[in-house]
Amino acid sequence: MRRVIVGTAGHIDHGKTRLVEALTGIDCDRWAEEKSRGITIDLGFAHLEEGDFQIGFVDVPGHERFLHNALAGLGGIRIMLLVVAADEGVKPQTREHLAICDLLGIPAAIVALSKVDLVAPDLLELARLEVEELLAATRFAGAEIVPVSSQSGQGVEDLKRRLLALAEGHEAVLEPERAARLPVDRAFHLKGLGVVVTGTLASGAVAPGDALELLPGGGRARVRSVQVHGAARERAEAGERTALQLTGAALGEVERGVQLVAPGALEPTTTLLGRFRLLPDAAKPIRGSTPIRFHLLSSEVLGRLRPLAGAIEPGGEGAIAIRLARPVAAVRGDRFVVRRPSPPETLGGGEILDPHWVRRRGKALEAALAALDGELPQALAHWIEEAGDAGLEAAEAARRLGLDPAAVEPRLEALAAEQRALAVPAAGGRARRWLAPAVYKRLSERAGRTLAAYFKRERLARGMPKAEALARILPGRGAELADVYLDWLARQKVLVVDGDRVNLPGRSAELTGEESDLSRSLLERFERAGLTPPSPAEVASDLGAKPQILEGVMRYLQARGKLARLPGGMVLAAAAVERLREELAASDWESFSVPEFKERYRLTRKWAIPLLEHLDSIGATRRVGDRRLVVRKG
Repeated sequence: MRRVIVGTAGHIDHGKTRLVEALTGIDCDRWAEEKSRGITIDLGFAHLEEGDFQIGFVDVPGHERFLHNALAGLGGIRIMLLVVAADEGVKPQTREHLAICDLLGIPAAIVALSKVDLVAPDLLELARLEVEELLAATRFAGAEIVPVSSQSGQGVEDLKRRLLALAEGHEAVLEPERAARLPVDRAFHLKGLGVVVTGTLASGAVAPGDALELLPGGGRARVRSVQVHGAARERAEAGERTALQLTGAALGEVERGVQLVAPGALEPTTTLLGRFRLLPDAAKPIRGSTPIRFHLLSSEVLGRLRPLAGAIEPGGEGAIAIRLARPVAAVRGDRFVVRRPSPPETLGGGEILDPHWVRRRGKALEAALAALDGELPQALAHWIEEAGDAGLEAAEAARRLGLDPAAVEPRLEALAAEQRALAVPAAGGRARRWLAPAVYKRLSERAGRTLAAYFKRERLARGMPKAEALARILPGRGAELADVYLDWLARQKVLVVDGDRVNLPGRSAELTGEESDLSRSLLERFERAGLTPPSPAEVASDLGAKPQILEGVMRYLQARGKLARLPGGMVLAAAAVERLREELAASDWESFSVPEFKERYRLTRKWAIPLLEHLDSIGATRRVGDRRLVVRKG
């Protein structure tokens, strides 16, 4: 069945509720106080089914004091039914409701000129002209105006017919790529049933058994049953007035303003970027940080609004940053309304451009606003660049858009096809990530500079230690994907990974003739010294070598297994260590103490302890208490 949600709007006591009852046969006044006072305090709901069309009505209160309740019901509405009493004409709440519907981007409108049985034809015509003039400055200019009387029934059938005709072009469309999202506008407890919530399903679909996340709190609930306009259903779809019986959630967790969404589909936020329009009749421009009451779907939160490109004059538009006192669940494209907290006044409204705005200044701000105020590809490209070295996952972008990640992947691939993004392959259980070309260029240039500087300093090093390279090339969030990026940079021939070392492609450490002579003399000296070699300073003095060059040659020999560096930095010939290992294996010792080792090999404690720790590390011995066991091969 096709469906559309119609929201009533208009001044108090202009006959909205009675007109909905005349159209549907359902009285939307639920509370005793509403009936006794004759006004709608909270939201009321009704529905009408004609052929294959289902029209849901949200009857919002008209009194200024109850406007926050009205705003809770205006999300998800496709048609505004503006009710203006012919005997009173346009009134303050008529203008404010109309302005709010215009700000929320409701696609279509129809006007019911009510109580026509109370006025003469000339006054009826004056009322019509006044309404036409009011609509002219809004998106609803030219909307049909239908004279009606709920009391006598005059024009009611004509209004119903015209509503159905208007609904033909504005029916709700189920978008499978959008996540389920139900803004709660009512929550209550029914004896024997538990917690029940209602709202207009903003996107996706909900069925019994579905798990839903409660945002912004983050709790979980499961759907026990689904109703649409009081009838049990196996599935509710976007654009339907929906009631859900929940399990796993307390009543206090699902108050008005909470959104029930597919788990992980949205992320709460307190900082947003929006395109904002200040109403023409605003008292003054908005220049700096301004206290506001922020309305988005059924939520209402205090916060502050700040223009980002100079003052916004009455009737003007501009980009704004919004900082809220508590989180809301928002996505790009959501419509919002802003009111002044005190004295209460509607200032304006607009559209969310980025639900997770990161503050910027100067040229970076200009570039961000240009991208985010453009089409979706520009916004995605900006978010990819914003992610920096860490890259952007499709799921991260999807949470900003309220889409399934599978629906975002093709959009990212389209950017890659245009060379506006680069895909980093999935690895280590992580999803594929996307980098901005400029980020990749910076990353590859940083890797080249880092390695070149290291090898200029360490010319004879076999490679740069991998851990050190990662810390310099991928600082911050990029380190989370170190192995992925190193593999990627290697395939791009920016670097070479060899075990626990990183190198430049084609590089090899070669000794000069002078260094080759020094390395032979150095190795002979250490091999002759056996287990008690001289210090590097003594060798440098004896051989007449510069300490820096000598240290480089020693590291070169160590990397090639000719020298061994003991704990504490002592160095001896690797051949001496191997001879010691063979001697221990051939000895009659099964185990030995440190004093026994010192005595047998005539070593001081200064040499004995580091040497034993080295033997432990290479598996020649194993420490057990105060003794060492000799580990023999086989």
